[in-house]
Amino acid sequence: MSDIASFTEVVTRSGLSLSLRPVTRDDGPLLRDFFDRVTPEDLRFRFLTAMLKVSDDQIASMIDVDHKQTEDFLAFADNGTLVGSAMIAIEPSGERAEVAIAVRADYKHQGVGWTLLNLAADYAKTRGCRTLEAVESRLNQKAIEVERDSGFTVKAYPDDATLVIVSKQLQ
Repeated sequence: MSDIASFTEVVTRSGLSLSLRPVTRDDGPLLRDFFDRVTPEDLRFRFLTAMLKVSDDQIASMIDVDHKQTEDFLAFADNGTLVGSAMIAIEPSGERAEVAIAVRADYKHQGVGWTLLNLAADYAKTRGCRTLEAVESRLNQKAIEVERDSGFTVKAYPDDATLVIVSKQLQ
């Protein structure tokens, strides 16, 4: 996926066909529409704070990626609908990366999150990262279950009993 305009075609474990590609600077309106269709609970899980709407600044940071230390992979259904996003940030040392995933409610339970999580792990590994992590609300049991299914381990988040860190060794 070195060409940021290229698509990769995949089929999820449930049989859903997806087209995956990195975000471009022109994707702001697409992300705005996507996050307008994500439930308030899922917004809280994705951003770890209560919110009704993703801000313009947050959208801007999602499309202003360098495609090296930060990346945002977008997943599209056959009909062209944006159904998922996986934001990846690699720490400056290159040892660790963090991922945050959001999936539209009407496309949950179809393998979109699982597919994006595994794409994020592959991407981080090719960048030389040893560990991929995600910070999750303890209440987000569905995401934690997907992450465990993908080989992640769960540990308490320091100084915040409402959160956990899920991590996977890549190298």
